[in-house]
Amino acid sequence: MADDKGVQSVERALDIIETVASAQEGKSLTEIAAITGLHKSTVYRLIMTLLNRNYLDKMEDGNYKLGEKLIENVSYYINDLELQTEARPYVAEISTHLGMAAFLGVLDGNKVVYLEKMNVASARLYFQIGTKVSAYCSAIGKCLLSNYSNEQLNDVMADCSFIKFTPNTISDMGNLRNEIAKVRRQGWAISDEEYEMGHRCIGAPIYDYRGEIIAAVSASGDKHVLTDDRIQEVAEYMVKAAGGISEKMGYLG
Repeated sequence: MADDKGVQSVERALDIIETVASAQEGKSLTEIAAITGLHKSTVYRLIMTLLNRNYLDKMEDGNYKLGEKLIENVSYYINDLELQTEARPYVAEISTHLGMAAFLGVLDGNKVVYLEKMNVASARLYFQIGTKVSAYCSAIGKCLLSNYSNEQLNDVMADCSFIKFTPNTISDMGNLRNEIAKVRRQGWAISDEEYEMGHRCIGAPIYDYRGEIIAAVSASGDKHVLTDDRIQEVAEYMVKAAGGISEKMGYLG
């Protein structure tokens, strides 16, 4: 019975949100009650909860409109969809052109989440879409961390245990700060056998219209495919590909 009441409350709250969203000028409590068929006292109670959580805002005229929190959450979702849509053909082209696995990833705390991947028959596939890996040993992760100041970087990595996956893995904040400074200077990052021996990955950052790094793309392959003499070539190609996606996301820099 308690669960049924909980579901009913959620449904009523969603009815209120949908009612408010239907009018640019907002809706009054009386209008919301009339449209939803709910008692005014019920509408008032739910509105107070939605106001406290910033899912609704009260306007100067007393009407209610969608709140910043709701708009922010929806915007994040829409931005991710736009990012994936714009980046998908670039990810496919990276894989085809370089003959390596290609990925698109974003940051979640101090982890990288993979949103897109494209593989080739000759490449081992290390990560699936939705996989989370530590940013400090990932080329995509290093690109994303380069968006932070050193102070912000310390905060983001505060609870990181720096697991040493290979002898090449970065193992402390000092070395990570040095590595991120290098990424900022050159505009791309490499994970050189830092997650798995014999495996390399090169990534480049994607910028949005504000000039903020919102994602990164990478090309990944075994060391005999991504050889020493190909590193600069692949890095330049990745920077160009990431730049193309950045333009699609409104970046003018």
